[in-house]
Formats: sequence, structure tokens, C-alpha cells
Amino acid sequence: MDIFSLNREENLRKSAPLAERMRPRSLEEFVGQAHILGEGKLLRRAIEADRLSSLILWGPPGTGKTTLAKIIANTTGNHFTQLNAVTSGVADVRRVVDEAKDRLGMYGQRSILFIDEVHRFNKAQQDALLPSVEEGLVIFIGATTMNPMIECTPALVSRSLVFRLESLGEEALVLIINSALADRERGLGDFNATLTDEALRHLLQKANGDARSVLNALELAVLTTKSSDGIRMINQEIIEDSIQQKMLRYDANGDEHYNVISAYIKSIRGSDADAAIYWLARMLYAGEDPGDIARRLLVSASEDIGLANPDALSMALAASSAVEYLGMPEARIPLAEATIYLARSPKSNSAYMAINKALQAVEESPQSDVPKHLRDASYKGARRLGHGEGYIYPHTDPEKAKDQKYLPDGVGPFYSPSGNGEDQ
Repeated sequence: MDIFSLNREENLRKSAPLAERMRPRSLEEFVGQAHILGEGKLLRRAIEADRLSSLILWGPPGTGKTTLAKIIANTTGNHFTQLNAVTSGVADVRRVVDEAKDRLGMYGQRSILFIDEVHRFNKAQQDALLPSVEEGLVIFIGATTMNPMIECTPALVSRSLVFRLESLGEEALVLIINSALADRERGLGDFNATLTDEALRHLLQKANGDARSVLNALELAVLTTKSSDGIRMINQEIIEDSIQQKMLRYDANGDEHYNVISAYIKSIRGSDADAAIYWLARMLYAGEDPGDIARRLLVSASEDIGLANPDALSMALAASSAVEYLGMPEARIPLAEATIYLARSPKSNSAYMAINKALQAVEESPQSDVPKHLRDASYKGARRLGHGEGYIYPHTDPEKAKDQKYLPDGVGPFYSPSGNGEDQ
């Protein structure tokens, strides 16, 4: 490489954002994700042994998906090509595969094809990857913030190992911050910057587990702070200006959408009104359709509260009507009212269990005959067939009617009272 190329690379490196400059270069530098990269874990063993198969890295922004893909390429010595599903298409994939085939045939070098935001590829684009993945021409690594079991084709998922990356905890983020502040070559070491405890706490709180967000805010804070006695002191006010506000990680069609709804319903089921209200606020703040939330309340009132408090369904129905009538932001109030009411209600899933058992019984023995005394005797000739014979009218003889048989032979029972609330 000539002097001009070296200068160019150096200038590009220096002008890159801090998050890019501080990107880990090896597994030893990589912070977090011990559940998949700790000693003895499958992914780490596969990387170190250079026995990697195609995989999908799934997790929130700023958790190291792209970084990990590049580390894999560096560690294994394979050729690395990166595409973004937003700007690339089938032609790009085929070009990379052709180059990989030539590289493998001429030099014996394997190739890694990394596709960022792979969930944005349509079915045809994802299917274009399959032959080269199956033949081993490329090692495919996909990165996505969305659940690949939902957003990617089953064929692609079945040919890949899926690893879930978690949001970074405070301990990992502190390591990243300290490393960036101390590193003179790639980081901010030359600025002699330090954070107050309040600033650090605020940065960690607002980062939402996103290392990129942390480093972007940290760089902006340091570069815009004047030095005093050779030290750039970063206080909470500076950090608040630099990070602005917490970005709520929520996608109306994505994985986090289902996670938050799940937490909401489970909090109601667990009778934790505070938690249920929090998850409701998360959904409303993120722009979730209040009508969809109301429908979830109807399900919860029927499934989880049921006969323990039959009024819960009426409350959920009233909230649903109020939401439709009012719209936001006023709709938040009846939703909160119904959420708290359902959370505080006694719980019973006896009706839910009863109908499921009955449906299973119907599926297993759909031809069970209706007992003759329960059959319709109103049409001509029914009496001669014995229909209705022996039927006891409950209003005439309530006691005997109780002991009357209403189920076919060998069927039931299905309903078992929970003993909670009114479900006795």
C-alpha cells in the first residue's frame, strides 16, 4: 500500500464516529453477550475452531451484531463481504456468490457474506441465498432487530443457527465508556475527559442497553465541552443535552411489540396493577393502536378473570367502546381504568379450560350421539322415535332435573370451579 493510500485510510479512520473507531477487533475486546460467547459456549467454540456454519444474529440495536460478524471474519481468516438488505438486491447477492466461488476455487479461501437488516429482504431475495448456503460456497451471517422466526423465511432459518443478543447491562456499558475515555489511539484519551457520577448514571439510564447510543452521546459531550485546568468535566446537564432523550425500543410489527404485550397481559394475570399500567404506558407512548389494547383486555377478562368476576368482561367491553368513542389521548383513561380493574380482580381460567377440554373431546369423538331424552321432539314423527321421552323439565321438577343426564356416555366432565371470587 502506497503512502497516499495509507494517508487515506488513516484520515477515514480518524473521521469515523467514536462508535465505529471503538468497534472491538477480537473476541477478547468484545463486551457482553456471555450467554453465547462465554468460555465453552457453542458460538465461541465454533469461531475459535473455524467451524462456523451459517447463522443469524438477532437482537436490539447497539448490542454488537455487526461487530461480532466482523470479529468472526477476522478470527477465522475468511474473506468478508458486507451487504445491507435496504440497498442490496438479488443481483448483489449473486455477484458476491460468484466471487466467493472463484475465491474458493482459486485460493481455497472461504467467504463470509454478512447481510445487515436481513429481515428487509423479501422471500425471493432470501431464497436466492439458499443454494449457495447449502453448497457451502458462502458462510451466511444475517443481522436483524426483528424476530427471524417471524420475519425471515422458514427455509433460511432452518439452514442457520439463530443467536439472540441481549441489551447490554450497566456493567458492560461502563467498561465500554471507560475504554473509550482512556484509549488515545481510537478513543477520547487525548481529551482527558471525565464524567461525574450523576452524568454516568444518566447516560446509562438513557442508553437503553445500546452501546452505539452511549458512544455517540459521549463523543458529542466530550467534543463540545471546554477544558478547565486540562480536564473536560462532563456533568449531567451536558449529558442530557448530548443524549437528548431515551429512544423507546418498540416496533408496532416487531419482536418488542409482542414482548411488551406479553408483559402487559402477564402483569394483569399476576394481579400487579403497577406493572400492568407501566406496560400500558409503554404501548401508548410508542403509538400502539388503543383499539388493539382494548381487544387484549377483552381476551384477558375472558381468559384470565372469567367467572371469578363476570363483571370484568363488562368493564373491558365498556373500555373498548369508550376508546372507540373518545380516541386518544382521552382513551388512555378508560384503558387505565380497565387495566387496573382487571389486575385487581380475582382470577379464574375455568371457562377457558372447560371449552378447550370440550373441544378436545369433540375432536376425539365427534360422533357422540345426543341422548334420546334431550333430542328435539317438536317435529312430526319425533315422538314415535323416542325423542324427548323421559325428559324432566327443570321448572316443573328442579330436584330431579339436577340428576338428569345431559352428556353422552363417556364424555366430560369439563368445568371445574377455581374457588376464586364468584367461581365457586
